[in-house]
Amino acid sequence: MKVSFNELESLSRKAFIGMGFSDGQAVDAADMLCWMESLGFEGLKALSDALAQYSLEHPHAPAERLYQDTDVTVLDAHNASVLACSHLPLELTFAKARARGLSILKIRRCRQRQLIMGYLARLANRGMNITAFWRNSQQPLTEQVVGFRANSSVPSIRIYAVSEVPEETQENTGISIVMANHVDLLPTMRSDYEYNLLAKHDEAELLDARSQSGSRGITVDDALWATLNQFAKLTLVESTGNSRLGAGPAD
Repeated sequence: MKVSFNELESLSRKAFIGMGFSDGQAVDAADMLCWMESLGFEGLKALSDALAQYSLEHPHAPAERLYQDTDVTVLDAHNASVLACSHLPLELTFAKARARGLSILKIRRCRQRQLIMGYLARLANRGMNITAFWRNSQQPLTEQVVGFRANSSVPSIRIYAVSEVPEETQENTGISIVMANHVDLLPTMRSDYEYNLLAKHDEAELLDARSQSGSRGITVDDALWATLNQFAKLTLVESTGNSRLGAGPAD
């Protein structure tokens, strides 16, 4: 089925609240999702993966802080989606970079990492240079680097497969983010190991893709739309005498 961006944002926000997100988290998560879809980055597929892992009986706890100083923060998300665990740590990292020039955030064991680009776009648009790195898969070893220029709402992206893997390589299901006030951190490929560039997206290309996406609408799987509606209904208040007060003229 086809829906508009406004319809997707509205329903997904209500669905996230139904999942137990705070109002602020829900707004941020819906914005991250719609940003991905506006650039054709399969945000809905990532959302489907997140929903498959979600359980109402076990809502996501805040990420565990493993280390923090004035410049670096390291968290463990315990396999939660970035939709549920990233927005406040990102804001803290932004504030540290504003104060000290550069700040680093590492979130270990987090899922749907690509969705974080939607929030990074918001921070970059506030005048911050940002680079994010994560691994999309371990076998084969596939890595992604995303760089936002300060005051730009779209990134430069490089996705590559490392065919000659260093012996010291360990599993990495986290994400590393560097923010800097005055240093351009756009990705440039340099490596002593052989790699294959799988995808390359530059700012001009993504701006063009976004300008064309608004008129096309978004194709949403019927089952996913139904699932979002089910979560959204959890936000409805049971009809009682008190809940009906002020809803219309009294008898």
